[in-house]
Amino acid sequence: MNSQPEQIKRIAMLSVHTCPLAMMGGKKTGGMNVYVRDLARELGRQGYMVDVFTRSEDECQPQVKHDLGYGGRVIHIKAGPEIPVRPPEIIAHIDEFVDGLLAFAEEEGAVYDVIHSHYYLSGLVAERLKQVWCERFGRKISIVQMFHTLGHMKNKINPRPEERAPQARIDAEAHIIQNVADVIVSATPAEVEQLQILYGADPSKIQILPPGVDLNRFSPQNRTAAKEKLGIDPAGFNIMFVGRIEPLKGIDAFIEAASILWEHHPAEMQVAHFTIVGGDPWAENPETEMARLQALRHQLNVEQLVGFVGAKNQNELPTYYAAADVVVMPSHYESFGMVALEAMAMGTPVIASEVGGLAHLVQDGKTGFHIPPRSADALALRLCDLLFNPKLREKLGKQALEYAQTYDWKLIAAKMGDVYTL
Repeated sequence: MNSQPEQIKRIAMLSVHTCPLAMMGGKKTGGMNVYVRDLARELGRQGYMVDVFTRSEDECQPQVKHDLGYGGRVIHIKAGPEIPVRPPEIIAHIDEFVDGLLAFAEEEGAVYDVIHSHYYLSGLVAERLKQVWCERFGRKISIVQMFHTLGHMKNKINPRPEERAPQARIDAEAHIIQNVADVIVSATPAEVEQLQILYGADPSKIQILPPGVDLNRFSPQNRTAAKEKLGIDPAGFNIMFVGRIEPLKGIDAFIEAASILWEHHPAEMQVAHFTIVGGDPWAENPETEMARLQALRHQLNVEQLVGFVGAKNQNELPTYYAAADVVVMPSHYESFGMVALEAMAMGTPVIASEVGGLAHLVQDGKTGFHIPPRSADALALRLCDLLFNPKLREKLGKQALEYAQTYDWKLIAAKMGDVYTL
């Protein structure tokens, strides 16, 4: 158990726009969901009481769920329609969320020592909670803020107007950074630079602390057995992408690289698989990006090579990682890259765009390779390096495993406990 000071006992963790228990690879689910869930779970193991508050998206879900284990709860607060809505639309329901959370805490007699808010919507809620609770309890309550992604960065690399972050989000991020947060937790030095240059963040308020990985869940498995379990030919290569189906993930480069390899190495690609984990490929009316990618797959005539398998829950994901010879993250922007860390913890090398947190997390030539974003040619070349050189693939996979073990959640959560006392 972590030896935290006595005064830090109970954490109000805010994940307003997305539930940490949601299935991975869905429209709004990704690394942040994993982060909140696993951090809360490990903090519980280390002696903290953690309540994670999230907006209810399903009236059939119980208000309180105990899936986080000892010391942790997920609490669904009704705010607006109990259906999934886009994050910008949630701003209209912030007042209702705050009122519902305050009512829940008052009914339970819960007194929190720290508010840990994730994403800008949670930061807006944290500001209001702090005002009420500081006045009510007559003592300081600190706000620890994490953004996970930044609106300015999203807009810098996204050419599509419909995918750009609204100005209201950027204004809210600036307000939280400059006027609300007592401590800002950044995953990488690159994010620190972005916070300072783009938002004028005070460097004295920033703490660098990367996410962790659950080494009990993500650890090496027999690759042949995993492939057989998923119906993949053990003799063939399996190249995998895991994540949300959205333009920023660069999945088009993944499909284009499959086409390049099919053209230049047709014999080896006869039994290969390019597996895309995420989204709902069987939806009657698929999301725009899913439809675009499926059309691209048809256009390039790689429908037999590239497969969409949909979103998977956390119990299934280790088998998919174990079945992969290489995991690819061709993103245009990633604040960190939880998928890369999970894959490395399984002993799988990663090819990732040299952007954001991926440039820091994936060590070029040691745990995988860097490629320029939007470059299917570079991705295809690096895939050849790994697929056709089993000794190199094994070496990088072993080094990836060793590196990932330094990100054990036990170590990261203990350091977060120190952050709470600042």
